[in-house]
Amino acid sequence: MNRWTRKLHRWGAVLTALPLLLVIATGILLQVKKQAAWVQPPTIKGEAVIPSVDWDIVLNQAISTPDAQVASWKDIRRVDLTPGKGVLKVICNNHWEIQMDAANGSILSSKYRRSDWIEQLHDGSFFGEWSKLGVFLPSGIILAGLWFTGAYLWWLPLGARWKKKKKIKE
Repeated sequence: MNRWTRKLHRWGAVLTALPLLLVIATGILLQVKKQAAWVQPPTIKGEAVIPSVDWDIVLNQAISTPDAQVASWKDIRRVDLTPGKGVLKVICNNHWEIQMDAANGSILSSKYRRSDWIEQLHDGSFFGEWSKLGVFLPSGIILAGLWFTGAYLWWLPLGARWKKKKKIKE
């Protein structure tokens, strides 16, 4: 059992090394996305208490931002509204983020947003659905096995010492 556990632990570590390294690195970046402007632009507060901007203004402002590469609503992935901060975030298909005042639609910030593609790297979907389910899911399952085999291997010397001390006392 000990030899089998060590082999399983060793090969599991080898098989999951690269996907796990990617998950760890991107997970760290995602943990600090609100603090690191390189990952996700900081949210600028707008003036609106009650959002009142017209959707035509939102689209026209997005179109007028050259880096966003917006020609129509099809070029916009999503629009996030944060009423408490009075800001409307337009996230474009090319990962560009435009922050607008939710009251009048004036542009507060226009920057590249890396958090979305970092998240895609993190869950494996960046490489396609096949890698998400065929590489990252099995890696997670193997990682759970590594935890159990590692706990067992950690316990072995402790258990042996405990048995030795118990035998000496008898």
